[in-house]
Order: sequence, then C-alpha cells, then structure tokens
Amino acid sequence: MTPTASRLYPFLFVLLWSTGFIGAKYGLPYAEPITFLCVRYGLVIGVMGLVALATRAPWPTGPRQWLHIGVTGLLVHAVYLGGVFSSIHHGLPAGIAALVVGLQPLLTALGAGLLLGEKVSPRQWAGLVLGFGGVGLVVFQKVAAASGAAGIAPMLVPALLALVGITAGTLYQKRFCPRFDLRTGAVVQFVPCLAVSALYAAHTETMAIQWSGQFVFALLWLVLVLSVGAISLLNLLIRSGSAVNVASLFYLTPPTTALIAWAAFGETLGGLALAGMGLTVFGVWLARK
Repeated sequence: MTPTASRLYPFLFVLLWSTGFIGAKYGLPYAEPITFLCVRYGLVIGVMGLVALATRAPWPTGPRQWLHIGVTGLLVHAVYLGGVFSSIHHGLPAGIAALVVGLQPLLTALGAGLLLGEKVSPRQWAGLVLGFGGVGLVVFQKVAAASGAAGIAPMLVPALLALVGITAGTLYQKRFCPRFDLRTGAVVQFVPCLAVSALYAAHTETMAIQWSGQFVFALLWLVLVLSVGAISLLNLLIRSGSAVNVASLFYLTPPTTALIAWAAFGETLGGLALAGMGLTVFGVWLARK
C-alpha cells in the first residue's frame, strides 16, 4: 500500500460503505432480507471465484486459515448484514439502525484493549465519544420521530446482533487472520455465509423475489460496489491499521449516508444534523490521530 493510497482508502471505504443503506432501500421492497442477501452472496462467490481462477490467486494454506477466514465472513457479513437488513425490513428506521451500529467503535476499542493488547489513548477515547455524539445528532430527528412507535423493541434485536457481529468480526480478523488474498479470501468468506443464510431463509422466509429493474440495480450495486469494492478496502484497512482506527471510520457512515440521501432522495438536513456531522468528523480525526 503506497502512502498516497493509504490516505485515500479510508475516505473511499466510507463513501462506498455508506451506500449500503441506499441499496437496501431500493432492493428490500422486492425480496425478504435474508433471501436478498443469499442472492447477493451467490453472485459475489461467482464473480470473485472467476477473478481468483483467472488471476491464479493463492488460496489459504491450511485448514486453520480456512476456518478463521470463514468465521470472519460469518460475523462481518452474515450476522452484520443479516441483522441490518432484517431490522430495516421489519420497520426499524435506518437512522436508529445506524445509531445502534454506531456503538461499534466504542465496543471495538474496549475489545482491542482486552483481546488484542492495543493501547487506546485518552485522546482516542475522547474522539470515540465525540464521534458517537455526532452520530446521535445526525440521526436525532429520525429517532425522535420513531420514539413513540409501538413494538420498536423487537425491531432492535436484529440491529443489536448486527452490532455484535461487526465488532466481533473486526476483532477476530485482526487477531487471527489479518492478511489473506482478497480474491480467494472473499470466496472463503462468503461460502459459509451463503450456506448459513440459505438454511435460515428456507425456514423463516418464503424466498420469493419480485424481479424488477430497481431490484437488479440494487443487487448489482451491493455486489460490485459493497461486497467486492468496500469489503476489499475494509480487509486492507484491517490488515494495515489498528482495530480502533478502522472501527472509528464507521462513525462517518451515518453522516455520509445522510448526505447521499439528501442528494438522491431530497431528504432534509437540519442544523442539528450538520452540527453532528462536524462533530463526528472531529471525533474521528481525534481517534485516528
């Protein structure tokens, strides 16, 4: 990774990752969440499998490495994505889902100190707390609007599972398999995701899909931009940086998503949200300093 690229990768990752909620908004009306993800996983396996074969990419060297990479895939993809998609599908506003998952950098900082031996400085802790406060301001209006909704607590369970999955997956990958080939590693990560998700969907969903131009667009976007582009960048960042530095980037996702929604769907941005964006950026800067 060249110095110039290493400075650009975090910004590109945040931009690509933030479009995930937009893809879900387009695609979920046409398929149930886990069914949607199964199709996505299958396409990623096909695309990256062909790329790996065409470029003769090296595969993991032993059963232990296969296991570790597969576990990271289940946590980062199956648990995290399944939780986020399910919570939104069942009516949880995207703002609240973003706020719940926004706890990830704080949990990762705790885990990095306990499990990885990473030293988290007071400056980093201050940045993480400020970043979470900024995320809260960005999504405050959506949270306030939904605070009176009946039955919101059950909708939170999948979002909480997603929070656990992305936190545990980041720490697990940093501890057991920080370096692997991105082409073959993607196949190894997504195969167990497809197997587990398909089994779950077969018992809990109808697995019916309404094929439409909007659904196909959302599917291809999530496969090529998110599962190939953003996940490859995430693996590079985990490989080269501390767990806290990588996790802090997730604070930038809700503000960036809000900006994209403003540009694409005309969603309003109040002064509180703009202030929250500034606070989030400052917090991430402190945490990564």
